Amino acid sequence: MPWLPTLSLTLQLPVGSVNDPEGGVGSAALLTEWLQRGAGDLDARAYASVLDDLGVRRGGGVGRETMSLSAAFLERDAADVFGYLADQVRRPRLGDEEFAGVRQLALHDLAAIDDSPPQRLGEALVDAYFASAHARSAYGERADLERATPEGVRAELARRVGPEGAVLVVAGGGDAARTLELAEASFGAWRGGTATTPPPEVRPPHRRHVHAEGAQVQIGLCDGAVGPTDHGWYEQQIAMGVLDGNMGARLFTEVREKRGLAYSVGASTRLVRGHAYTVVRAGTTPERAGETLDVLIEQMRHLGAGVTLEEHARAVRQLRSNMVMQNEASGARAGRLAADVLHVGRPRPLAEIMDALEGVGLDRVNEWLAARPEPHPTVVTLGPRELVASDRAA
Repeated sequence: MPWLPTLSLTLQLPVGSVNDPEGGVGSAALLTEWLQRGAGDLDARAYASVLDDLGVRRGGGVGRETMSLSAAFLERDAADVFGYLADQVRRPRLGDEEFAGVRQLALHDLAAIDDSPPQRLGEALVDAYFASAHARSAYGERADLERATPEGVRAELARRVGPEGAVLVVAGGGDAARTLELAEASFGAWRGGTATTPPPEVRPPHRRHVHAEGAQVQIGLCDGAVGPTDHGWYEQQIAMGVLDGNMGARLFTEVREKRGLAYSVGASTRLVRGHAYTVVRAGTTPERAGETLDVLIEQMRHLGAGVTLEEHARAVRQLRSNMVMQNEASGARAGRLAADVLHVGRPRPLAEIMDALEGVGLDRVNEWLAARPEPHPTVVTLGPRELVASDRAA
């Protein structure tokens, strides 16, 4: 992206709730915030001040399998900024004076889930689907967060945070060779621990209800899918685009427009290392929840009958448009390339993805759908009462 005067950097580490220790679920979340509060000889205030003076926009996040540290800055300041950012993992301050605030923020984030029914459903759905540690929330467990100590979290830094398995992606303008030199000079001497990620395991399909008083019901369905290195990945992405890629997609049309069943509905493909799964979700009322669930399952299964030429063309155009627009932003491009390394094993050029989508015609999609096993999803509902399965949705 030579036309940009800026750079976006993403450092992705194989550290998340999936490899948090027993009794310490949430330590990855604590580390992600604590690492950003001072580095090298600079305490939190001084570190923030020097990066603010350089106009750096920075952030971080943690998931079940990875934590990430990110920054965006002017390319002309790269020589200074790289060193400061590398110090977050090479020479983190991890001052005792910051720990109480870090823990309190993590507890607030965890408590906020209770105020968001869609988010609460999302956590419950993943917990129901996975049998492995992937079921853990990236936000942690309240009891574990409350008993966390600075010494214990520092030990997790030494045990898990190091260059092995880490991915550093820089996207934007400037000279690529110079950027690589700066990255090597800043991160080359980094040493640390090595995190291990257990393989994902899923439970047999089942139903689970989470009681929640209120005037709404959240519905979620999880089912296995093919991954980005498997045969049928692009066929699957096009089929998912037919199901939920735009306002003319099947879920929006059948659930919202024709029947008026839900105020929100959507579907997506999600990835953990070594496993892919589809998620279909809807938000509705208690009175309409049973019919909404029936229609969701019906539409998942109806994909097996194939898609039309118009649906195929619209889904491909939407997927291509989304990829182009995403890659116009250097931060989004850096994030996509880091995810590619995690799930594909290498960064994929945009042209490769676009060509692959164009090469999947209508017949290929329908042949793949016809051969696909009938969906039998895990179903989780969140609301004031449990839904009774109908014959159609059983």
